[in-house]
Amino acid sequence: MSDSPLSWTVVVPVKGTADGKSRMAPALDPELRAKLVEAFALDAVAALAASPHVGRVVVVTDAAAAVARSLRALGADIVPDPGRGLNAAVRAGIAAPREPADPSAEPPVAALLGDLPCLTTSDVDDALAQASVHPLAVVPDAAGTGTTLITALPGVRLEPRFGAGSAARHRAAGHVVLDIDERSTLRLDVDTETDLEAALARGVGANTARALR
Repeated sequence: MSDSPLSWTVVVPVKGTADGKSRMAPALDPELRAKLVEAFALDAVAALAASPHVGRVVVVTDAAAAVARSLRALGADIVPDPGRGLNAAVRAGIAAPREPADPSAEPPVAALLGDLPCLTTSDVDDALAQASVHPLAVVPDAAGTGTTLITALPGVRLEPRFGAGSAARHRAAGHVVLDIDERSTLRLDVDTETDLEAALARGVGANTARALR
């Protein structure tokens, strides 16, 4: 068996408006919240793009054209958000055709939330290396109830069940919980002001730091 890492396709849903993070700092100007959402996604995608385990990043978004260009500059493929919620967005990314299409080289597929401004490539590498031996796997968020990452090996259908209480739903569907430390940047998703404070204390990516300045 080869020691080379699997080349994963990672789908990242990104809500391109302030509505995507309505619980985070509601007193902030909506335009600033939207910029933070975009910055979180850019930092997460940058960490993914640097991983030798990631062969393709698919961002599903309704973000402005300028944001889409920035994501493409990081190497991401852009798929329009169908506008039917988070799980529908992930399904659209999973179904997005590859160019050129190569059915004989079906990749393993993962879905990662885009609200991970602290994400590091080393934590991505660790999770995907662990996931490479499980047909289905999941990484819960810091609270243990939500989900930040789900994965599936080739030939195994990846059905997203994101939302409140999603970690339990993914486990019930057969996803193995990966052995990811609770302080991993892969678990530090930002939904609230408290989450944002924790992320800042840990250290955010360049795009998020710039947006907050």
